[in-house]
Amino acid sequence: MLRFLTKIAGRHVVLALSMFGLWLLLSGYFTYPSLLTFGIISVLLTTWLAQRAGMLDREGVPTRVFPGIFAYMLWLTVEIGKSNLIVTMHALSPKLKLSPTMVTVPAYQASDLGKVIFANSITLTPSTVSVDLHENNILIHALTAEMADVAGMIAMGERVCAFDGPEGRDWVRQRKAERRAEADRAAAERQAGL
Repeated sequence: MLRFLTKIAGRHVVLALSMFGLWLLLSGYFTYPSLLTFGIISVLLTTWLAQRAGMLDREGVPTRVFPGIFAYMLWLTVEIGKSNLIVTMHALSPKLKLSPTMVTVPAYQASDLGKVIFANSITLTPSTVSVDLHENNILIHALTAEMADVAGMIAMGERVCAFDGPEGRDWVRQRKAERRAEADRAAAERQAGL
């Protein structure tokens, strides 16, 4: 019973701290005591309402993604910046060569939340849009065939799997082992051919 209560209290704390941090970040009011007080009151009221509505469960406050999602968000921000530069260069190029392409990428995330984070990450990256998420596949539209980098998108999906729970981490380990085995086979074939 105590473990269950700790889990629930943990979700309350995670939700309240996340909301207060977001409120501080978006409002920018760090020095006004009355506004900070109202911010704290609104966060506590919202947390209480979420608890009353039954939203403080594994799906409503997915604590399993912390702290890995922060490193992922930082990585994704850098990738979005790089992609913005590439799209800008394409847009400003006198030889604008658009070749819209649709590709399907497998989504091996353990949870629906992981799949949605993966699909939204693809959409946030300029030049690509997630069109459909069906079972374990994401249909993606890209501006050019070059930007429809399936291997890069799969690598992004592996990063999501890494913080999406134990099943996702196991899948990433399995993928790495398969790639190592393929590389070893290719090296052995090259060596045998010499």
